[in-house]
Amino acid sequence: MINLQPYSNPTYFAIILSGLLPVIIGLYYGKRLKIYESLISLVFLIFTFGGNHWHQGIALIGYTIFQVLLTIGYAHYRQQKKNQTSVFVTMIVLSIIPLAIVKLTPLFPANHGFNLGFLGISYLTFKTVQVLMELRDGTIKEISASQYLHFLLFFPTISSGPIDRYRRFLKDYENPPARDVYLQNINKAVFYLFQGFLYKYIIGYYLGTRLLPVVTHLALGQRLAFGGTGFSWYLLAYMYVYSLYLFFDFAGYSLFAISISYFMGIQTPQNFNKPFASHNIKEFWNRWHMTLSFWFRDFIFMRFTFWIMKHRWLKNRVRISQLAYLVNFLIMGFWHGVTWYYIVYGLFHAGAIIINDYWLRFKKKHQDKIPHNRFTEYFAIFLTFNVVCFSFLIFSGFLDKLWF
Repeated sequence: MINLQPYSNPTYFAIILSGLLPVIIGLYYGKRLKIYESLISLVFLIFTFGGNHWHQGIALIGYTIFQVLLTIGYAHYRQQKKNQTSVFVTMIVLSIIPLAIVKLTPLFPANHGFNLGFLGISYLTFKTVQVLMELRDGTIKEISASQYLHFLLFFPTISSGPIDRYRRFLKDYENPPARDVYLQNINKAVFYLFQGFLYKYIIGYYLGTRLLPVVTHLALGQRLAFGGTGFSWYLLAYMYVYSLYLFFDFAGYSLFAISISYFMGIQTPQNFNKPFASHNIKEFWNRWHMTLSFWFRDFIFMRFTFWIMKHRWLKNRVRISQLAYLVNFLIMGFWHGVTWYYIVYGLFHAGAIIINDYWLRFKKKHQDKIPHNRFTEYFAIFLTFNVVCFSFLIFSGFLDKLWF
């Protein structure tokens, strides 16, 4: 059976755009061909999870059935004007259990042959949790099984996002754009497609395939000379090359997903907005992997903050926000994987944001004494860039190879 990994090579784009041609023509005339879209989505999901990845396809089917029944069941419960916290917490726990099992499985070597995971399970879980929480809040009143399936299994974004919101997605899906708006979307889709090619297949390819192995080899080669923990210019080079590669590869992937979404009349939100031009770490997280960052902000940070305030565990708002940052980024670290470097990566960013908040409060209090000019602007960007790159060095796991 054919196996097509999303956006893995130019052939994928030729096939996907050919398959979407009827969708594009239909949207040009103001009609969404829902049945055809469902069929073409099914075909591409089969191609993605077929062949050697058939076990992932089985896991996806079981996972989807479980999450749809869970969400529809909770929606029906909420329509009866019931809103017990215990029921809500149970639904959330049940929804994240499959992802938790997948993340924890590597900790048990005897179970390496048993894995319920599939490409995109994290992002589907984020969508499910988001919908359950908004059902709890009452911002989503009802759920249609067919609409929810389209939202969950929207194939341009299924593997690695961006993470859309149910109500925003449904608005685009149920209301095809006017012709002039759709033509603008097509122009953006073409631009994002070529920008993605530049990012992922040219810049990302050079950084990741050509340059990164060289600096990796050189950095490892100097390990003995510096006792495994000393400073190395090659390690510094690795840090910068890996950070840039991570951005261009992932940003290129996101642009591909956004481009195909726009061809389908769905304005999937942007994921990156010049993150390396950020003036501080908080601004960085408003520019980097934005749909994930905003998801954690809305459904982890804010929820935890309100929960602490409701139960009056802490009265000091500064301390509440600091604790919320720690919880937020610690969960983000564990989500990436149960390894020391992912967890330290999360704690590092929590600490960086807490320090940044101290600085911003100090700066506001002493704004008349602290200079603000072009040099300080550039210095802030330079400092933030290097702090972020160091965090990506931790995230890469490369230090694990050097030290252990």
